[in-house]
Amino acid sequence: MSAVTHPVRARATAGPGASGRLARLVRGRDADPRWARPALLALLVLTAALYTAGLSRNGWANDFYAAAVQAGTRSWKAFLFGAFDSSSFITVDKTPASLWVMGISARVFGLSSWSVLVPQALEGVATVAVLYVTVRRWFGPAAGLLAGAVMALTPVAALMFRFNNPDALLVLLMTAAAYAATRAIEAGKTRWLVLAGALLGFGFLTKMLQAFLVLPAFAVAYLVAGPRGLGRRIWQLLAGGAALVVAAGWWVAAVMLTPAADRPYVGGSTNDSILQLALGYNGLGRLTGNETGSVGFGGRGGGPAFGGSTGLTRLFSADMGGQVSWLLPAALVALAALLWGTRRESRTDRTRAAALLWGGWLLVTGGVFSYMAGIVHSYYTVALAPAIGALAGIGAVQLWRVRDGWRGHERSWFGRGVLAAGVVVTAAWSYVLLDRTPSWQAWLRPVVLLAGLASACALLAGRRLRPAGAAGRGRLALAAAPVPLALLAALAGPAAYSLDTAATSHAGALPSAGPAVTSFGGPGGFGGAGVPGGPGRTAAGGRAPGGFPGSAGAAGPGGSPSAARPGAAAGTGRLPGGTAGPGSAGGAFGGLGGSTQVSSALTVLLRDGASGYRWAAATVSSDSAAPLQLASGEPVMAIGGFNGSDPAPTLAQFERYVADHEIHYFVGANSDSFGGGSGVAAQITAWVRAHFTATTVGGDTVYDLSGR
Repeated sequence: MSAVTHPVRARATAGPGASGRLARLVRGRDADPRWARPALLALLVLTAALYTAGLSRNGWANDFYAAAVQAGTRSWKAFLFGAFDSSSFITVDKTPASLWVMGISARVFGLSSWSVLVPQALEGVATVAVLYVTVRRWFGPAAGLLAGAVMALTPVAALMFRFNNPDALLVLLMTAAAYAATRAIEAGKTRWLVLAGALLGFGFLTKMLQAFLVLPAFAVAYLVAGPRGLGRRIWQLLAGGAALVVAAGWWVAAVMLTPAADRPYVGGSTNDSILQLALGYNGLGRLTGNETGSVGFGGRGGGPAFGGSTGLTRLFSADMGGQVSWLLPAALVALAALLWGTRRESRTDRTRAAALLWGGWLLVTGGVFSYMAGIVHSYYTVALAPAIGALAGIGAVQLWRVRDGWRGHERSWFGRGVLAAGVVVTAAWSYVLLDRTPSWQAWLRPVVLLAGLASACALLAGRRLRPAGAAGRGRLALAAAPVPLALLAALAGPAAYSLDTAATSHAGALPSAGPAVTSFGGPGGFGGAGVPGGPGRTAAGGRAPGGFPGSAGAAGPGGSPSAARPGAAAGTGRLPGGTAGPGSAGGAFGGLGGSTQVSSALTVLLRDGASGYRWAAATVSSDSAAPLQLASGEPVMAIGGFNGSDPAPTLAQFERYVADHEIHYFVGANSDSFGGGSGVAAQITAWVRAHFTATTVGGDTVYDLSGR
């Protein structure tokens, strides 16, 4: 079951010049069949269409990151550190690489929802292309195309490559690192391992330790299958590790070596430490549930873990199943078949190496997501999509090649039997996933199931359907039938979910793909059993039952008071046990980072009152500050960071800012915001209430701090 080397086909080469280069671009490599390059171009064009069509309906998507992008367009200091506001008071609770990409786009093309979101879509197209190139290199264009199609049509990929969370760039960097690792296994060149390490180091600057979940798979694959001696392979891996440390460490060093007074506070930490943020709240705390900082609760802390119960079945649950697991059973079947089929091959066998690389990626990352007891969101599973796509593509093509024999045994049923099993389990699981929304596209369930059963029967019939002379044309058609039927069974469900995702507005910190599923934390978002329009999906404006402020729009990127913002979120607003969700108190603007309307009166007040002040206003939490900052275009201090729980600023610092006339307004007594408004934030709110007079502007409570 080793990788097949395709013979080079003799072709007439195109002439020199631009026309020749264009012809080669369309035609592809001489070793590929003529259909390969046009099929790839079609795949990339369709992927781009899926990820960009109607993109503006998401508005700013996640206000939290959009506000930080805005800040980076106004200040290079804010850009470098990933500050939430252009006056660099506090950072977002992630490393800033994804903000850099969006910030450069916004600086070049102007700040808008398109300049923020289009880079994410292009990262998705690039991920599909890189995955194709990686898989095609050893297993041919058919495997690469199937891997790319599975990746592109994974619902959570269609969600996150249309969104401004860091996951889009993270997945691209990890996939590019897999390509570099593949080249290293192939050639034994140290430079490829150095490149892989550098890419994963930049992945750390995108989403911290999550980028390192693929490291064990890459290291094991190279140690087992690398072409050099063991000692040299170990040395080369150490060189790659050094590149990783340099690529990730320069920014960490810059933060640590910059005096605290000269940089923003590290959001999400309790002691202004980037190491605590990386190793604690965004690191081991996610595994153990003992998060410290930012949201500050997980599965063991009595709060919601957002991703369902821990265990082997989490990835198949209502919370995560429809996001990513459509071809997960097939990928696991393919992994087992590839490892079994190569058990007697040489150490450097490429099929086994690919199984170790992609299978290790899937098992380690999937295992962590399944058992992490801290905060985990369903959209994290986009990190599994490249591995699932690669294993599905490689497994299908390799098993197809040996479907009529195994290691010379003509009558072996191994290839056909495993292929048929993979198709049946995929069709059956798709039926289950579709049945979780029984009123949505009900016709699709029987179609998928019947296509899978028919494909499996045709596969098992095998050689009996092969043509015998000129009279066998009908049987030839039957022999080819398993392929389109299997594709229909495998891809119809996720494609339908992905199209629904692209056609639906998404906003907030908890987006999810596909139609709503009955489950807390499931594709309905953070709100309740199957309620559409949770923070992950949008609905009509107004205040939802639990008090999430949802609306039809807000001021757009240019700050026009009357501009309607697409994608404004409405939510259910209730945590388990009836606890009020974020935004239940007056002055709470965001539904966990969702687009929210800001009145024209308040927008004008902040914009006109910003002159001469470092911050036009202050309010508790970035969730509340983001809509104000995006609407007015002026920096707004987010007291307590993401949700108001960070100890920044202290009450004494805030009093000094006010005394020095650096903050003009305090907006909203947001003491009941999500997880925040306690501690220092509550002290500041109480102090403002005690010393300043409240007025109402556009329905929101505002305190003018300039009179003290």
